[in-house]
Amino acid sequence: MSAAYIFDVEGTLIDCVPDILKCWSETLAAFGVSVPTADLQLMSGMDGDAMLATLVPGLDEHARKKILTAQGERYRAVYLPRVRAFPGVRTVFTAIKSHGARIALATDCQSDELKRYRSLMNVDDLIDATACGDEVSKGKPDPGLVQLALDHLGGTPAALATMIGDTPFDAQAARSAGATAWGTLSGGHAKSSLIDAGCSLVVPSVGDLERYITGQTTLVSVHQH
Repeated sequence: MSAAYIFDVEGTLIDCVPDILKCWSETLAAFGVSVPTADLQLMSGMDGDAMLATLVPGLDEHARKKILTAQGERYRAVYLPRVRAFPGVRTVFTAIKSHGARIALATDCQSDELKRYRSLMNVDDLIDATACGDEVSKGKPDPGLVQLALDHLGGTPAALATMIGDTPFDAQAARSAGATAWGTLSGGHAKSSLIDAGCSLVVPSVGDLERYITGQTTLVSVHQH
């Protein structure tokens, strides 16, 4: 049992990855840039600027900034009002708290988006700390967000923390910070990608974590099935 559980939000607690990918496609198309959805999916969860630099290397920093701003505006206006929380979030958070562990959110999204997500999850009374995208200069896979979440938890040692996310970039950030990484398949990434990135446990969705936290299932079983 970890002393702290740090959760990614988009794609892990909130069902919004298809909306984010659609928003990216539309925004890039508006700038005359064509990127296959499959390529966007592979980069889903990566720092936005780093993703653009990888997918469209011909764009300079100014052009990337314009696209990022436009994508954010489109997402807030069109998609943010539609998204929903995954089932089971409160049950999992309650199980964690009943074992005396603490909970933090570490998300690349901006604070206004996080406010909307929190209103959908109904777990504000169970969250001990948050680390948001507008508090760091780089998003995941940079470990800054995970380290910030640990700081906000009062300096919990990374070795006693588990980070749960839906992308390889969450896992890379967790491992770089020195924390354990668990993954969910709810963001559309392959199980093999999550394991290769350092996840010691991969489950279909956040609701499936409860039995691991309450100790009903040993971690070994995930490698046997």
